[in-house]
Formats: sequence, C-alpha cells, structure tokens
Amino acid sequence: MARSEVLRIGVLGAARIAPAAIIRPARAVDGVEVVAVAARDRDRARSFAARHGIGKVHESYASLLADDDVDAVYNPLPNGLHGAWTIAALEAGKHVLCEKPFTANADEAEDVAAVARRTDRTVMEAFHYRYHPLAQRLVSLVRSGELGELRRIEAWFCSPLVRGSDIRWQRALAGGSTMDLGCYTIHLVRALAGSEPEVVRASARERGAGVDRWMDAEVRIGDGATGRITCGMLTGRVLALGARITLEHGTIRVTNPYAPHYFHRVIVTDRGHRRRERFTKKPTYEFQLRAFVDAVRNDGPVLTGVDDAIANMRVIDACYRAAGMEVRQPTV
Repeated sequence: MARSEVLRIGVLGAARIAPAAIIRPARAVDGVEVVAVAARDRDRARSFAARHGIGKVHESYASLLADDDVDAVYNPLPNGLHGAWTIAALEAGKHVLCEKPFTANADEAEDVAAVARRTDRTVMEAFHYRYHPLAQRLVSLVRSGELGELRRIEAWFCSPLVRGSDIRWQRALAGGSTMDLGCYTIHLVRALAGSEPEVVRASARERGAGVDRWMDAEVRIGDGATGRITCGMLTGRVLALGARITLEHGTIRVTNPYAPHYFHRVIVTDRGHRRRERFTKKPTYEFQLRAFVDAVRNDGPVLTGVDDAIANMRVIDACYRAAGMEVRQPTV
C-alpha cells in the first residue's frame, strides 16, 4: 500500500489505554499506522515511543497537531480535556478518534459537533464495544422484534479502582464513575432501545466532594419500557459487568458486553427455549479502528459520531442532576 494511502495517526498523551486501543490494533488493521506521540513529559513520550515503535515524538500536543505527516488523532487525554483538544485537532484539519466520555458535558459535546460539521472531519467516540459482532447482534435481536416488544433493559458495570491518586477520581478532570463506566451502560441502553432514555430518578455515593464512586439510575424508554443503569468504581462488588434485556417473548442475559474479546456469555430465552450464542474473540478495538479508517477513507458509517455523543452526554448530565450532583465541567 502506498504511503499516501495509509491513515497516519498521532496519539495525544502516553495513556495506559493507548497500546490496547490504538497501537496494537494498528498492527492488525490494513491502511493505518501510528506515526507520532506527544506528552507533557517529553521523557515519558520518548520512552513510550521506543517501547511501541513510534517514529516521531513531539514536545507538545500543539506541535503534533501542526505536523503535516499526521492525518488523524487519537485522543485519550483526561475527560476534562477531551473537548478542547478534539476541537484543536479538528481546527488543524485532523480526523479524531476520541476516548469516551466524549466531553465533560452535553453543552461541550455540542460545541465539538459544530466544529466537526464546519471542518468536515470524521469524529468518532471510542465506544469500541459497539463495533463488535456481539453488540451488532444484540442491537439487531432487540430492535428486530424477533422477541417481541421491549419491556426493560438493565445494564451494569462495576470495576474496582481503589487507588485514590488515579485521575478518574479528580473532579477537576471531569472524573467519576458515571463518566468512566456509567457512560458504557448508558450507551448500551440507548443502542439497544434505539431511542433516548429519560432519567426518572438517580442516587449516587461519593468519594470526595462531587465525585461519584457509584451511581444507580432508573430510566423510562419510549412507550412503556423501563431501564436501570448501575456503575461503580468503588463498590462491594469486585467485578460485575453485564446486561439483562426483558422482551415480550423472552430475555437476553449478557455477561461482559463491553469487552467481549476477554470473555463473554450470551444466553437467549425465546418463548421458553434457551440457547447460548458465541462470538469472536477478536479485539473490539480492531473492529473500531477498521470502522474509523473506513469512515475517513470511504465515508463509511460511524455508529458513535457526534450526534450520538451529544445524546449520551445528555443522559450522563441528567443522571448527575437527578442524583443531586453538579454536571462535570471542562478542565480549565
């Protein structure tokens, strides 16, 4: 493949998620290469580049965005910085794959969307699970009517994060359980229902002022269906991640819909008959990266674009408000 046909990606920050989310997938996906990295600590950036075979190190995020040899940017910065640096990348003419949550709040997501439309660049929120065959099957099964009308969706994601120094506990960086884990449960409910849930009530437990360690919310979906979203970075449950979908003629129980390449279990009960469905263990991140490259090069479909991101942030904001907490704010 000619170099001009390769999508050249730069990484903003030497984040722990980057190897799994972009560097290793780029080795498995045709037509894409990670060519540059920038970090606030140049020595850390150099070490990261050497460890992962990245050819160019930039002394600043702005320098990377000014690099004409970079076509697109992967943005795994802290939540409160997602919006500002995604906008900066778009203004520099780059396409953007932005880690979830898309921004600090829905208003900021709308600001990013406006710039994306004006610059005509591809922007994808990195809900990698949504591009995996397991998620595609769940959405098809629920929306097709094969099991009748939707009655209820319950989704949960609890994973321990006990280290108090982690940036996800910092309110100034738009941290909190709902931002980090709850965004997945909210997105899954929205994707399965094909409509926007209304938050009826929510309750939260805090670790530090204004930072949620646990959130539980009840939602109303469409005409009569209901849902529940639960998330926690510090709870009594060591690890719990799954969903239960109740429909007119059956149920779907899913273990780990968010990263099914590690492990998963899908049990479908259809009019009293129970079956297990199995899916590929190929990483979700590879499916996501292929979709991103296809969107940039061929105007392929983006399942997690700016409109979807705005809608997801609106539900996150609504959960915080219903729980009596302030919505997150961009990092100044």
